Formats: sequence, structure tokens, C-alpha cells
Amino acid sequence: MGFSPAEESFMKMSKSDFEKEEMVEETLSLLSEFERRRENLIPILQKIQHRHAYLSRTALGLVADHLGISISEVFGVATFYNQFRFHPPGKHQIKVCMGTACHVVGGDIILENFERKLGIKNGETTPDGEFSIESVACVGCCALAPVAVVDEKTESHMAPSKVEGLLLGFEIEKEREERDAEAKGN
Repeated sequence: MGFSPAEESFMKMSKSDFEKEEMVEETLSLLSEFERRRENLIPILQKIQHRHAYLSRTALGLVADHLGISISEVFGVATFYNQFRFHPPGKHQIKVCMGTACHVVGGDIILENFERKLGIKNGETTPDGEFSIESVACVGCCALAPVAVVDEKTESHMAPSKVEGLLLGFEIEKEREERDAEAKGN
């Protein structure tokens, strides 16, 4: 039996990437606020994600242990709801609207362009931690479609060339910061 793309992505995560002692301690502290009842599963996952911005493999295991259920059951519930993410968000978060208005005028093309340029898929983070990308149902700016929200800034009337321009802007800014840091170090 094959795995879904979400399950395959989850299994590729390196344990060492997510097993930070501080995160484990904070997760255990959050768990102590909840009774060991299965109906607390979603509120627990929401609280962990609110605190850490994603659900790590370790956190899911701790939740399973706390509630006395299997990790596959925890993962099954978490993947059912699109509010949960399984990778730490990037320094720069990109959300591409896939609401009806954006979809009709090319939101899927914009998402594909970000994916291709960044070398990641929807819901993933670049290996350097700089960017994460996700599709969202609607950002409420239908008259500006297609729309992407980049670091909480709404980018309207997106086009493939605008995707390139946004990413180039980040690259230039990063180079400028590196030059400034180097100049201060000398």
C-alpha cells in the first residue's frame, strides 16, 4: 500500500531536525495542561502549532504517548485538517491564494512558478530555511486576483515575472545584508 504525498513528506523529515530539547520540554509542558483524553487531540495540536508554528515528528509522538493512542492516529487527524503544517515555516512565508477568483485567473500557475523557482512543493520549506510556500483557500482580495501574501504583504495581480521579481528582491536584500555584516566585521 502506498503513502500519500503528505505521509511521504512527513517520513522524509530528519528526526535530528526537530528533536530540540527546548521544544520537547515546551511540548511536555503544554501537554500537562490537558487531561489524557482523546477529545483533547485537536486542541493539543492547535496549541503546539501556535507555540512552535508547526507540528514536529517528536511533538506528534509526545501527543500520542500523552493520549495513549498511536502516532499514526495522531498523524491521520493532523493531516485531515489543512490548518496543520509539518515543516517549520521559512524566514519568508509565501501564501498563494487558490480561492475561486484567484484560481480562475491563474493562481495555480503562480503557485507552480514559486514551486519551480524555489525547488520545493506546496507545504514545504527550502532546505536553507529561507522560504516556505503554501496554498490558501482565500485571502479576501478577490478584485486583486491572482494574489500571493509574502511575509504578510499582499502582492496583487501576480504574474510569473512578478514571482521572479519578488524572489530576486529577496536575493538582493540578502546579499546587501551579507555585505553590511562583512563591512562591520572589518
